[in-house]
Amino acid sequence: MKIARFSTGDEPRYGIVQGLPEEEVASGESEGHLLVLKGDPLYSLPEATGEVVELREARLLSPVIPRSKVVGIGKNYGGHIAEMGEDEPPRDPVVFLKPNTAVIGTDTPIIKPDWSQTLVHEAELAIIIKDLCKDVDPADAAHHVLGYTVANDVAAPSDNI
Repeated sequence: MKIARFSTGDEPRYGIVQGLPEEEVASGESEGHLLVLKGDPLYSLPEATGEVVELREARLLSPVIPRSKVVGIGKNYGGHIAEMGEDEPPRDPVVFLKPNTAVIGTDTPIIKPDWSQTLVHEAELAIIIKDLCKDVDPADAAHHVLGYTVANDVAAPSDNI
């Protein structure tokens, strides 16, 4: 099931994405529709309202919501470690946070701050966690995942450092 967070000019809502053949997804066409859901699928089982919104009439939003954040893991593959001029991976995971205010949705322009001349970007697999959890056994981790999406991790390093 593909769930999208979207807006049609009012409050953000959620919908199940339907009617998109794989070739339309690959070409970026938006001929499908959204079956609107009641509530927030992070907190309740998806239940349809009966309303249908055409994808071309909706603005897709980020899955990051006001009560959440992005937790990232850095230096987690060889190519990136080499790009950073290092030979060995870190002994412990490099964890970083991004606030929900640093996340934008589809087709929203990325604005480079005045204090930086550079934007660095990486394509990432983003995992949407559906509930609060801590010290999860790796065998149980999938039970806490709502879904996956693609993310563009953009940073603006300070040129004065």
